[in-house]
Amino acid sequence: MSAGSGAEAARDRLLALLDAHGIEYERADHPPVYTCEEARRESPGLSGAETKNLFVRDGTGRRHFLVAVRPETRVDLKALGALLGAGGLRFASPRRLREHLGLEAGSVTLLGVVNDHEQAVDVVIDEDLWREPAFQCHPLVNTSTLVLSRDGLERLFALTGHTPHIVVVPPRG
Repeated sequence: MSAGSGAEAARDRLLALLDAHGIEYERADHPPVYTCEEARRESPGLSGAETKNLFVRDGTGRRHFLVAVRPETRVDLKALGALLGAGGLRFASPRRLREHLGLEAGSVTLLGVVNDHEQAVDVVIDEDLWREPAFQCHPLVNTSTLVLSRDGLERLFALTGHTPHIVVVPPRG
């Protein structure tokens, strides 16, 4: 979601949830960003690991995955699908992204789990990335970036009923 009243309302509900549960964060507002490079340029000096987030589905469209890796990682979807027991892994459509995580393209974020009330999306985080103490995440919109500690993310995952799968995400060539 880019800036707009619905997007801002979703962001504000997320921030209220974090505040209500004592999950601390650092916040930086910026113009809309659609790539990791743009985010880095618009929010220089933010602490926490940058993340690239992919929303993918299996070949049948029954299983969905939110995958977080470092920005420079190119993911081998075929190998990742084999690792997860999900053949035919491919990028999910913008419709599926809205339906499952309430997000628009360009705003894919680990924090989207707050909109997955059915726990229909599996969270997959690269093991190397998960070693970091803190992470940069969009708060459901691409006009802000939050920095949350690993503990804060773990607490949010627990609140939403998501247990992340920490795996070595296979890189592509």
